[in-house]
Formats: sequence, structure tokens, C-alpha cells
Amino acid sequence: MSPRWNWDFEDEKRPAADTAAPPPPEVPSGGEQPAPVQRRRRLAAIAVVVAVASAAAVAALSGSHHQGSGSSAALRAAPQLPRQSPPGAPGGLSLRERKAVNSVFSYTPFVRQGGTRGREVALTFDDGPGPYTPGVLDVLERHHALATFFAIGRMERYFGDSTARQIRDGDAVGDHTENHRDLALLTRHELREELFEPLARVELLGGRRPRLLRPPYGSFNAVTMRELHALHLLMVLWSVDTGDYLHPGVATIVARALEGARPGAIILLHDGGGDRSQTVAALPAIIERLRARGFDLVTVPRLLLDDPPPHGERLPTSLKGD
Repeated sequence: MSPRWNWDFEDEKRPAADTAAPPPPEVPSGGEQPAPVQRRRRLAAIAVVVAVASAAAVAALSGSHHQGSGSSAALRAAPQLPRQSPPGAPGGLSLRERKAVNSVFSYTPFVRQGGTRGREVALTFDDGPGPYTPGVLDVLERHHALATFFAIGRMERYFGDSTARQIRDGDAVGDHTENHRDLALLTRHELREELFEPLARVELLGGRRPRLLRPPYGSFNAVTMRELHALHLLMVLWSVDTGDYLHPGVATIVARALEGARPGAIILLHDGGGDRSQTVAALPAIIERLRARGFDLVTVPRLLLDDPPPHGERLPTSLKGD
């Protein structure tokens, strides 16, 4: 596993004397658990997700389109103009966008960028939802911009309200596995569990079943690709890595995003996995300067609809990143 990975909620084995003290609600407890305990924890987690989804549905009916539970007080007080999302499309994906994903999946198992005929780029965020995801959503909502979020399944237990908010906003939500494990090191059974559980969690939060998967660390092998094919998941890599997970500074994150921006670019950022305050601070300038250069910010499914990648792209053997 990459030594750069820096969870701000890193699992740690608890000493036996401390087992009676429950962990804080935002911090997953660590260590291996017996199978019956794991089953009870999973059932409890699903119950929490269902409750969050019900609460989100009530909020959507009684409030404005953007009054998600992760919103700041200012956003709740001041209604936002709706970002563009197709009407009647749960998860923000139109029928045409879903068909576009199917079309691309029919001739390639992965995408690293879109085509180069248009002026669209896709901002993507990995490793959430987490404590900094509401800040990212605040910025996107203020700028009426859409993005694609690749979510870690287990984090939905604690921050599922942010994913529900993404769904309401019209963002695309993809699979980033259940526990952010290196897919190339897993057995077929382990791989199937890592891939499948986040799909169910997103559906319970009100979204359509994700069709996009981003592998942690850019790690995959032949077994991974066979399982993705069986689950009808298109692997989404990236053409621009901002390196924001290394905390290089706001100016550096902005500069890297702009330097790699080309028609069809897929830009890698992070809303979870550590302190993402620099990413949140850099995001307004990234959006404003990309638009100043004439780029439209779209979700990955929209990019595949408007300007799909060409046929015949060769699958890379590995990518570096989180």
C-alpha cells in the first residue's frame, strides 16, 4: 500500500481494556472482528444508511434543492440557484448519459480522459465522503458546477448525508471500493465484496446503481478487469493528478489542475482520506480559471456523452495516486 495514504480516521487496533468505550461517531473502529460481529455491524450500518436516505427524502420535499444536511448555515439561509441536472433522473444521470456509459463500456473497459473535440473537463473527487466533503459541495453549489465523486463504501456509515446531497445536486457518484484496498492484491471473493457493497449503499441513499469505478492507488490486474466486466463497471482513471493528497499548498494544487487541463481531461482531486482543507481552498480558483479558459465543467457520464474517448486506447499497466 502506498505510504502516502493518510486517513484522518485511520483504523487502529484498540487495547482490550478500552473495548467498553465506544468510538466517536465519525471514526470507524479498527481491527479484525469475528464474523458474527461483522454481520451485526453491517446490518447496523445499513439501517443507518436507510435512516439517512429517509431523512434526505423528507428534506428534499420540504426544503430547497440544495438544503442538504451537510450544508453550511449560510447556504440553508440563502437559497441557491439549482445546478443543471436532468429532471426526473435520480443520481443526476439522464437516460442519454447512462446510455453513453453503456456505449463506451461496449468498446473499452476503462477511460482515462474523454475525446478532444469539445471544451469539457471533469473534476473528480476520491476517498470521501468525509468531514471536508460538505466544504467541497458548498463551493460547487456556489459556482453552479457539477463533479464526479468516487465514494468509499464504509464512509457512507458516517457521512452518507453528503452522498445524498451529491445525488440531489446532480453530481455523479461512483464506486471507490468498500475499504480502499489495493485491488490487485485481493482474491476474487474479496474483490467482489469490495466492489459490490458500495453499489448497494449508494442505491440506499437514493441514487442509481453506480456504473463507474475508480481503483484505489490506480491498482488493478486481470482478475480486477474480469470482475468489473461481470458487474458492468467502467473503470475511470485520470489524466491530471493534482497531488492534493500530499498537501503541496493551495497555489500548487491550482497550478497543477490548470497545467493539465485539456479538452476531455479528467482531473483527480480528493474530498476524503485526510486533511482536505487545501483542496477546498483551491477549488474556487480552479473552477473560475478553467471557465475563464473556456472550459465547461461536467460529470464523467456527461463527458462520455458529449465527447467520448476514441476506440483503441491501450490499458495502462499501473497508475500512481490515491
